Amino acid sequence: MIKVVLTGGIGSGKTTVAKLFKELGVPIYIADDEAKKLMIRSKVIRRKLTNLFGEQAYTKEGLNKPYLSKAIFNDKSLLQKMNAIVHPRVGKHYQKWLLKEDTSYTIKEAAIVFENGTYKNYDVVITVTAPKEVRLERVLKRDNATKEKVEAIMRNQWNDTDKIKLSHFVIDNITLDSTKEQVLKIHEKLIKSNS
Repeated sequence: MIKVVLTGGIGSGKTTVAKLFKELGVPIYIADDEAKKLMIRSKVIRRKLTNLFGEQAYTKEGLNKPYLSKAIFNDKSLLQKMNAIVHPRVGKHYQKWLLKEDTSYTIKEAAIVFENGTYKNYDVVITVTAPKEVRLERVLKRDNATKEKVEAIMRNQWNDTDKIKLSHFVIDNITLDSTKEQVLKIHEKLIKSNS
């Protein structure tokens, strides 16, 4: 089985591309979604995040996302510490998920694989790109975020030029029709290379 990682900067359209692969029958593991679930379910993560951020890290409803978001936005070291707590658990969860899959290839959708060096753990890297203005517009529509906050996130991520150098495939995600064509071509190549 080929292990594929699908990545790209904020607003590039990773989720849209992942859905297109899913429609083709490819098993998809969305790292962000699983991280959020584990941050709620895992007693170990809960304890460590509470130690790191204080009792306000969680409310009766669950994870206090606005509080955590504000804390890590103002302190990069807190973001690194949080990632050090959550990412290894997500990695273990992903390995268990992989064992259950029996297919030509699987895709893990994850945002920061270049920044943390984990892109090396996969057989194939697909990077999704889009112009900065398009990405910014998408995120401002999607999230209730300020332009300043989105640009700060963008600055913390590698630029597309550096990502492309380390990628096997690049999907330029501007129009849905063009993106669908690119996904289909990559899908056919991956199926062929594993047959």
